[in-house]
Amino acid sequence: MIRIILLFLACLAPIVVFAPAAHANGNLAFAQDIIATSDGDLKITFIGHGSLILTFKEKVIHVDPYSKLADYNLLPKADAVLITHQHQDHLDLAALAAIIDSDTDIVLNAKSAEILGRGRILNNWQSTELIGIPVEVVPAYNLVHKRDTGEAYHPKGEGNGYILTFGDKRIYIAGDTENYPEMTEINNIDIAFLPMNLPYTMTPEMVKAAALVIKPKTLYPYHFSDTDTNKLLELMKDNQEIEIKIRNMQ
Repeated sequence: MIRIILLFLACLAPIVVFAPAAHANGNLAFAQDIIATSDGDLKITFIGHGSLILTFKEKVIHVDPYSKLADYNLLPKADAVLITHQHQDHLDLAALAAIIDSDTDIVLNAKSAEILGRGRILNNWQSTELIGIPVEVVPAYNLVHKRDTGEAYHPKGEGNGYILTFGDKRIYIAGDTENYPEMTEINNIDIAFLPMNLPYTMTPEMVKAAALVIKPKTLYPYHFSDTDTNKLLELMKDNQEIEIKIRNMQ
């Protein structure tokens, strides 16, 4: 039976609170998961939408920081940053200004670098190390969902998804994408973050299709806006291999 962890705020179970709670200093408390790896623990902090913080060996990686979700002046400073693409909810100059300095290592796509004016540009299928952590870049694009002009919301070859290796664990952060044919080349994934909001990324059916190709041990739907995550749980209920974890990642 599929292992499902439902982590929604529930008034009938007040001891389980995963929505951000304001502290007296104005900061926010966000849900966190600790992932054991062969090289130490990885802490994942769920800021919301497409924004994450990954903490490993006392180093902090921000993924697509977005100031609409939190006061980034109150969050940990970034040793490194990953930007998937140039849309404002992923490339937020205000959030970046609060967490980076001249030493922060930033990996991003070409159009984001044009806007930010710094960072290391990586294209699809390239790889690098980010503060000692292996990073592979994979595509992130739309095939089906398009603007009224006929242009894809996320054109092929423009945005990035990232695979990071922490010890023996491989983490796939998909960025804004649909399920595309080259996903067959994404292998040995322990944790996958797959987006699920219309019309910009995937339907629950597309997320299921992607998950069945990638076969992560754990799947976090993220960037899901008002999409009903219960639909994905229903679609995946007969799958015994993939654990689905729901966090407050609207």
